[in-house]
Amino acid sequence: MLGPGDVLGDRYRLDEFVASGGMGQVFRATDKTLGRTVAVKVLLPGHVSNEEFGRRFRSEARIMASFGHPGVVGVYDYGETPEGTLFLVMAFVDGRPLGERINAEGTLSVGETLGIVAQAADALHAAHEKGIIHRDVKPNNLLVGANGAVTLVDFGVARSAAVTSVTKVSAVIGTALYMSPEQASGKPISPSADIYALGVVAYHCLTGAPPFTGNSPLEIAIKHLQDEPPPLPETLPAATRALIERAMSKDPQDRYPTAAAMASAARAARDATSEDPALVPAMRSSAPTTIITTPGGTPADDGPGGRPLWVPILATAAVIALVAGVVLAVIALTRNVLDPSYPDAHTSPSTTATISTTGKAPGVPNASHAPTPGASAGGNSATNTAPPSSPAPGTQPASSAPPVTRTTTPPAPTTDVPTPPPASVEATAVVGG
Repeated sequence: MLGPGDVLGDRYRLDEFVASGGMGQVFRATDKTLGRTVAVKVLLPGHVSNEEFGRRFRSEARIMASFGHPGVVGVYDYGETPEGTLFLVMAFVDGRPLGERINAEGTLSVGETLGIVAQAADALHAAHEKGIIHRDVKPNNLLVGANGAVTLVDFGVARSAAVTSVTKVSAVIGTALYMSPEQASGKPISPSADIYALGVVAYHCLTGAPPFTGNSPLEIAIKHLQDEPPPLPETLPAATRALIERAMSKDPQDRYPTAAAMASAARAARDATSEDPALVPAMRSSAPTTIITTPGGTPADDGPGGRPLWVPILATAAVIALVAGVVLAVIALTRNVLDPSYPDAHTSPSTTATISTTGKAPGVPNASHAPTPGASAGGNSATNTAPPSSPAPGTQPASSAPPVTRTTTPPAPTTDVPTPPPASVEATAVVGG
């Protein structure tokens, strides 16, 4: 059993175990001759004696060596140890299997999923142009680098026109979770099988689970053959749902004609998603917008400094309202002062009224302090001349109104002996002649 520290072909030192597949184990290794990091895939010990697996392993080396596409891992070397162990030396891809990403994060965003699909479809198209069908497209065979670059790996079950004996290993080759209906039924397959599998990978990325599961590979394969997948969430963009549904059509003729066409559709769906306002955070305020229009019905031009004209208009209206409020307050206070019931109010200048009251005079706070005509207290008296008051509403002002003369006497100081109140208080106001 090989492990870290072993050297293959006196050149490749195994440093760290990376992954294991159906045919072999992958190690990060060092090319001691060139001093670079490589990936070494070693055929599993259980398959060493199996001649058919040996042919498949060699065919993978030839297939991958024929590529020059950046989306397909490059092959540097192929060898065999004295003990009969086959190994394949490839470029080391510093990426993470897509399957690990899905397991860790649950689902991927629409934009990232479509980007992965587009790159994987480009790589598949390069393989299909060489007559090679991958036949095992799944998340763990797609490595995603830190920069988002996608690399398609593991062509161990790939088939080309020159390698027909691979199908003798098993009636069904590939991973059942992502297997096309024609592949599950054992019918001849075409590049369309890889398109179906990539559609299932996209479904898995966006929902967090493959469309069909079961207790055995056979049960899952039958579901791919007979059942319709559960509907994709309605929250996904329509273009994205249409892309996956078409790729997963049961009939190969209903799928995309080529992997390149699928890549183009994925990029178009991604661009539509990035421009969809329902999926992109709004950059504008959610407050309603008021548009001021000119008499012709067109929006008014902006004011100085790029501000809309309604800004200064609203500001001016606010100032006018404030001034009007102040004026109304002043008028209200003035009317209180001129109210006849107020102690210092005057009657209308256009009327003559004689008011006689018995008891407490209007406006006199206390009868004991009410002044009597001609009385004085403490030798002090005051004569006030009041200006003419404003005319009452609805009356004509007098042409010449003499000033109103009112004589008041300050209230007498309070003593211990109360002063008897007068029997009556008479107030006469003569205004306007």
